[in-house]
Amino acid sequence: MATSTSSNTAITDPYASLNGVATDKTTSKKSTTADDIQSQFMTMLVTQLQNQDPLNPMQSAEMTSQLAQINTVSGIEKLNSTLEKVLNIYDDGQSMQAAAMLGKNVLVPGGNIGLTDGQAVGGFELESDADKVVLTIKDENGSVVNTVDMGATKAGSHLYAWDGKNEAGTVSANGVYTVTVEATKGDTKVTSQPLQVGTVSAVVRGTSGFQLDVGTGTLINYDDVRQIL
Repeated sequence: MATSTSSNTAITDPYASLNGVATDKTTSKKSTTADDIQSQFMTMLVTQLQNQDPLNPMQSAEMTSQLAQINTVSGIEKLNSTLEKVLNIYDDGQSMQAAAMLGKNVLVPGGNIGLTDGQAVGGFELESDADKVVLTIKDENGSVVNTVDMGATKAGSHLYAWDGKNEAGTVSANGVYTVTVEATKGDTKVTSQPLQVGTVSAVVRGTSGFQLDVGTGTLINYDDVRQIL
């Protein structure tokens, strides 16, 4: 009489626990390390070999494939752990750098410039070299107060000072003015933007990184700082 052989333990998915899938409704999901994953896999593989059908044993190619998969999973776990440590170190370093900026004047994107007793400082940024850069200064009503030709300028961020004089040579009243930038190289327009000076009064951790309160009414991303004055 022929004797049939059956397995007492059914393992339909040897990677179920690796993927966080519970085989029992009462089993809770928990995090595992790369070493835990390897240990679990080897336990399941041995169990699978012990309970395999002797008439249809696991093929060597199948075993090799499973070993390759667990090595890949383990490698990814270790890589994720390393990346997390690197990001934590970077985050801590950025926190210290941002805190060190408290009380300092910085140059950030923005077109406002404050004039006090004939003295004002601002900046602008060029994406590439320009043959000609012209700054247009306007008052709070949008009227042009003066234009300043900065001449040929290299790419990057640049600082400038305005003596407050209008086109007639008279010093303008104290207040906040706006500045626009127009840059060209030959007949081609060069991408540019005005920069403004602000004083860092607070450092805030935002969802996208650290942000700075520089008195502009909105928080500035740490990476938006062009110069520390």
